[in-house]
Amino acid sequence: MKVFLVAGARPNFMKIAPIYRASRKVAGVNCQIVHTGQHYDYEMSQAFFEDLEIPKPTYFLDAGSGSHAVQTAKIMVAFEKICEKERPDLVMVVGDVNSTLACSIVAKKLLIKVTHVEAGLRSFDLAMPEEINRMVTDVITDYFFVTEESGRLNLLREGKPAKQIHFVGHVMIDNLLYQKRKMKNVQGSTFKVRDLKPKGQYAFMTLHRPSNVDDKNTFMGIAGALNEIARDMVILFPVHPRTKKMMAQFKIKFSENIKLLPPLGFKESLFLWKDAKVVLTDSGGLQEETTAFKIPCVTIRENTERPITVELGTNVLAGTTKAGILKAYRQCFDKVKNASIPPLWDGKAAERIWKVLTKTG
Repeated sequence: MKVFLVAGARPNFMKIAPIYRASRKVAGVNCQIVHTGQHYDYEMSQAFFEDLEIPKPTYFLDAGSGSHAVQTAKIMVAFEKICEKERPDLVMVVGDVNSTLACSIVAKKLLIKVTHVEAGLRSFDLAMPEEINRMVTDVITDYFFVTEESGRLNLLREGKPAKQIHFVGHVMIDNLLYQKRKMKNVQGSTFKVRDLKPKGQYAFMTLHRPSNVDDKNTFMGIAGALNEIARDMVILFPVHPRTKKMMAQFKIKFSENIKLLPPLGFKESLFLWKDAKVVLTDSGGLQEETTAFKIPCVTIRENTERPITVELGTNVLAGTTKAGILKAYRQCFDKVKNASIPPLWDGKAAERIWKVLTKTG
């Protein structure tokens, strides 16, 4: 079975890495990585792939940046060429980026089966580009691999056949646990950020969503809340390029107790946030990863497509107002006491995916 495993942005590679590693143990599977080049930082070094223990991609589409339409079109044109030439048996997409949408459409129109890993997640907010990508991809998917019960229920409500929906756990947690085990051997000595970790309690934060940083009033309210939290503890804040640009444009001022850092790689971020007292974020992945480690998480968003992190995990949905963020911050520490790790978030999701595909394929 020839499988094209598609990734477009750095977080995608964290998801496909365990899938690729598991594929090497499955007889009869030829798994080839396709990198669409969607991410602005697509020129990844060999060291990046070595860290994940995956080879450099077999195909690099070099889509680059652009509007959603331009980027999606570039990926579709380039991906169609290699699909027509190589005719894979299966195209596997992960997550909810433009590459997920583009490659699933191309595959389906070429009568190639589509597998969606992280299927069925819904924020029910069509202002989010990712929500559109998720919904459209799931309309044409053949094999749905879900990370939590809400994903299965959403797909059933949308009329998907139950036999095509498979609850396997979460490959992002596979990678998280794998990298944490590896990190024990280096003790942080190889990380440039090791000296940034405060000796006492500290917070870790990420902020990048356009809805949070592109509106001046919203961004100023968020900054006001963070400055108050910084009175309690140091906040380590790797600043996304988009956020940095809007900080300058809106003249956003942060407390001296908020340490502004350059963008960090996955391992450096993990080295810092795994020991944080609390994580503040608008990221989807960090909601899940903090739940897996039972670290308090304040999500600076009005909604989440990952409700299990709120229902069972350590996540508190804060909204985007100063008052809401401060309220969630005060609540998050108590929530940890009754939090639990969601079912099947045990590091074996990728193995379950291949069991399903080799049995049905």
